[in-house]
Amino acid sequence: MFAFFAMGFVDMVGTATNYVKADFSLSDTMANFLPSMVFLWFFFLSVPTSLLMNKIGRRKTVLVSLLVTVLALIVPLLGYNYPMMLVSFCLLGIGNTLMQVSLNPLISCIVKGDKLASSLTFGQFVKAIASFIAPILASWAAVKFGNWRILYLIFLVIAVIATAYLWLTKVEEDKSAAETSGFFDVIKLLGVPSVLMLFCGIIAHVGIDVGVNTAAPKILMERLGLPLSEAAIATSVYFLFRTLGCFSGSFILAKWDVKKFFAISVAMMVLSMIGLFVCQSKIGIYIAIALVGYGNSNIFPTVFSQALLSRPDKANEMSGLMIMGLIGGTIFPLLMGVLSDLLGSQIGSVIVISVGVAYLIFLAAKFLKSQK
Repeated sequence: MFAFFAMGFVDMVGTATNYVKADFSLSDTMANFLPSMVFLWFFFLSVPTSLLMNKIGRRKTVLVSLLVTVLALIVPLLGYNYPMMLVSFCLLGIGNTLMQVSLNPLISCIVKGDKLASSLTFGQFVKAIASFIAPILASWAAVKFGNWRILYLIFLVIAVIATAYLWLTKVEEDKSAAETSGFFDVIKLLGVPSVLMLFCGIIAHVGIDVGVNTAAPKILMERLGLPLSEAAIATSVYFLFRTLGCFSGSFILAKWDVKKFFAISVAMMVLSMIGLFVCQSKIGIYIAIALVGYGNSNIFPTVFSQALLSRPDKANEMSGLMIMGLIGGTIFPLLMGVLSDLLGSQIGSVIVISVGVAYLIFLAAKFLKSQK
């Protein structure tokens, strides 16, 4: 769970992107290139990481991921310019890819069966705490010290502690899941329709997550004329309700039907998209952000657990495939930036995010149909 907290550092990219955009007067397209550099690595490194896990184990892979994350947090403290931030975001993406692929199946060594979704959701709750406090710490540092990058120093200290903590922690790993597979053997799993459907679900979830994270402050700035230091709180509202969703979801999923709760979560996101299209008041926009925050909070653990349970003999490989779906965090911001610049409005971002929600409606329908 301590490592899950460090996993949440990746969600500060939305906050960091908005500050970098303001500091260097970047266009939406150039600014949104930064979070794309984080999530691009999920596409290229997820499957190789699953193969690495088969060789060195899940715990050691998580340790490597934490060390790379430490490097990512050091870079902006050494020099602050656009190229250095690109390097930092790339390292953060590489570290987080290693962590997401290895940490989730590491939990499956401890928790089995139907309780896995609940446990992964609790991990997402711990992760969401880091996501929630990042914009608050950045705003506090910007106002108090005139330097929002103090956020990096705070997270660096925590990452070092997390690395040392896991180094001293032993976990009994399931050796049966560590059979040798080749790269193309893993990719072939996408030929299974149900696996491909779940993979696309991860793409949609992460695209919505990063999209709202990045666009929410911009929507408030555009419609209400708020300064960034005040508008950045919108990201905290999103992650507050995402945190509450993960916390409550860890109990709900332990007691209630997983697929029905998934459908209710998607319904909340549909209401949110309507709100983001039409609301012009601060309270209305905040309510819409809260709805998508809560609704999107339990999508990942539900989809991920369904993938692991569908092929427990290929847990490492399935983890690699599902985390490769985090490429949605690259695809969505790029499309949002281009469409927003084209339309001259953040309504372009909302359109792109709504496409992801539309796919989750389809996935929820498939889940409910499979129960009949």
